[in-house]
Amino acid sequence: MDKEQITVAPTGPSPERTTFSILLAVSFCHLLNDMMQALLPAIYPTLKVEYHLTFAQIGLITLAFQLTASLLQPAVGHFADSRPMPYSLPFGMIFTFVGLLILSVAGSYGVILLAAVIVGLGSSVFHPESSRVARMASGGRHGLAQAMFQVGGNIGSALGPLTAAFIVLAYGQRSIAWYSLIALLAIFILWNVGAWYKTHGLRRLKSAVHHYAQPRLPQRKIVISLAILLTLIFSKFFYLSSITSYYTFYLIHAFHLSVQHAQILLFVFLAAIPVGTLAGGPLGDHFGRKYVIWFSILGALPFTLALPYANLFWTVVLSVIVGLVISSAFSAIVVYGQELLQGRVGMVSGLFFGFSFGMGGLGAALLGKLADLTSIGFVFQVCAFLPVLGLLTAFLPNLEPARKRMRAT
Repeated sequence: MDKEQITVAPTGPSPERTTFSILLAVSFCHLLNDMMQALLPAIYPTLKVEYHLTFAQIGLITLAFQLTASLLQPAVGHFADSRPMPYSLPFGMIFTFVGLLILSVAGSYGVILLAAVIVGLGSSVFHPESSRVARMASGGRHGLAQAMFQVGGNIGSALGPLTAAFIVLAYGQRSIAWYSLIALLAIFILWNVGAWYKTHGLRRLKSAVHHYAQPRLPQRKIVISLAILLTLIFSKFFYLSSITSYYTFYLIHAFHLSVQHAQILLFVFLAAIPVGTLAGGPLGDHFGRKYVIWFSILGALPFTLALPYANLFWTVVLSVIVGLVISSAFSAIVVYGQELLQGRVGMVSGLFFGFSFGMGGLGAALLGKLADLTSIGFVFQVCAFLPVLGLLTAFLPNLEPARKRMRAT
């Protein structure tokens, strides 16, 4: 790497210790938030039957939710960088609370879309601001903090279909109203996180900006690197969208499973994601985030290629391996982006989380249309090639080795 592209290292140890109580709080709220959001895809089979929806209409529900969050998250993060609002987290969760109540009484496709949009508004505030809080509480262990924050969301995404299989499918659409109590619990916890944010977090974030020097990368190199990271996010979340939105339909179609059995196997896949996420953060801190990104995206390719042709047993096994491998990338991608643009934590977090949501929603809509025109099996065959884009990781600058060389001097 050219000398002018070397990132200046921290000049000393982290000025603060890792505040695990805050990390656990935002991680738990991430669990609650994403568990509530996961209700939408979890009840798709029920909605499809009750409202006579096509796969394309199912995809549009996901698109309505994801695009609301996607379009607003970068703006929320950018605004928070310049004008932080410590109590925005509990107020944002109110949108999720309202959206769930509307979803529980929705009697038409249009009202379902409205509920999805409102729940998406809650996400647009929660994700960039919570990611900022995780970095504030990290004490310099950014990969670990980001992984802890994200693993809460992964667990919540896995619990959503599982609870829906035993509650919503058993007691009907109106039982979704009970999930609004979970939103109230999250509001209470986030109010206390907001108090810490106001008294300690802002000081820590300002201190970290001065403690870590700005990267000495040319502007063009930063733009290219961000474009590569966004492409990798596209690859990861477009593929995950095929699983989260259509895996149950694939299992029902290919192996003639019941809806409940298919939901349980979806939970098995989603349960592997927190394990990979939690491993990816510390591994990125230790070995370098570029290498974790490379392994996570490209390393999933052999397994995604084999999955559409496997029997039921190997489909479950391969899905678990894919979940473990591909999930380890996102925390490394987010922290890598934050290190490219020091001092713009909220904007980077909002951009990456928002883009991931948008790609998930766009993927759900396009893949739903493709499934209507062809078949669910064909969708999985096409998506299997997406991890090839992991080859682009080779063009990312090696920020961590540069820091190690600077420390040695």
